[in-house]
Amino acid sequence: MGMATPVHLSLLSKTSPSHLVLAFPGTGSISHKTARFKCLASQSGFFTRLGRLIKEKARSDVEKIFSGFSKTRDNLAVIDELLLYWNLADTDRVLDELEEALLASDFGPRITIKIVESLREDILAGKLKSGSEIKDALKRSVLELLIKKGNKADLQLGFRKPAVIMIVGVNGGGKTTSLGKLAYRLKNEGAKILMAAGDTFRAAASDQLEIWAERTGCDIVVAEKEKIKASSVLSQAVKRGKEQGFDVVLCDTSGRLHTNYSLMEELIACKKAVGKVVPGAPNEILLVLDGNTGLNMLPQAREFNEVVGITGLILTKLDGSARGGCVVSVVDELGIPVKFVGVGEGVEDLQPFDAEAFVNAIFS
Repeated sequence: MGMATPVHLSLLSKTSPSHLVLAFPGTGSISHKTARFKCLASQSGFFTRLGRLIKEKARSDVEKIFSGFSKTRDNLAVIDELLLYWNLADTDRVLDELEEALLASDFGPRITIKIVESLREDILAGKLKSGSEIKDALKRSVLELLIKKGNKADLQLGFRKPAVIMIVGVNGGGKTTSLGKLAYRLKNEGAKILMAAGDTFRAAASDQLEIWAERTGCDIVVAEKEKIKASSVLSQAVKRGKEQGFDVVLCDTSGRLHTNYSLMEELIACKKAVGKVVPGAPNEILLVLDGNTGLNMLPQAREFNEVVGITGLILTKLDGSARGGCVVSVVDELGIPVKFVGVGEGVEDLQPFDAEAFVNAIFS
């Protein structure tokens, strides 16, 4: 048996200044940002604090969520018209039209019927006596579902450094871009971030991630040679993260169709490889889904979940879609929490998911 070819990897170090310097493509402008919250890695409970700070930032950025779901909100505006002059005699007609509005926004048949029938029961029982009470009950039922079935919306990063986050998904969903924006957000909260270019299948993927590393001032591990296994790249990155005191290692992976079983098996190898370096890793496996696909995202999510065990979802491109109800459907169907939503093109437009802000945004 011949000698195995050694794996050649390089660590491209970027300096991490006290101010983040971000170049926005196409504008030629530079934006200097200082971290709003500071959290030192030496402090106890670093990851717990990091998660809390990200959540606090989400609550302060509710306007981004509100504007990001404008098309879904416009789609559901008919509900206000229906309920404005509601009376008991019109209950069946109003609920039928409310059902149509929910389905048009991709709430999905199961959750839509559940919501509408619950409203019908409460109306007939005399619990809901006005249009405003019906709308409040509608919002409450959606919020309760999101909180009950998606109750771990915070990043779960454990207690051992480095925390490892794998980003998975199909090509074109915004996977690498989401990783870059997540790196920006985590670094802005004081975390030391290492990126791993594990998308060895697509030629331009490493270049794209290197650009994000430069924008965000993060370090990155890339393969120097072609045909390097993704699992080797990720394993080496996590080793570097462990040796050099990084807080979080963000691992990109090759985009793949959920029906391509050989590539899906590669994800299993990647998961095992990082787990050998840091017990319990990866802490999070986040699936990136294109919000424009609406309910068509469900088969993808089911397959990825069965193969590697998805811990959270990143739903992208929701600002360009009127199908925001898919957020509720995917949580209801799979019980996997939405961790982040993409509501714009800007580097700050990957927003931590806040269920209450979401409900208020689509049912204003």
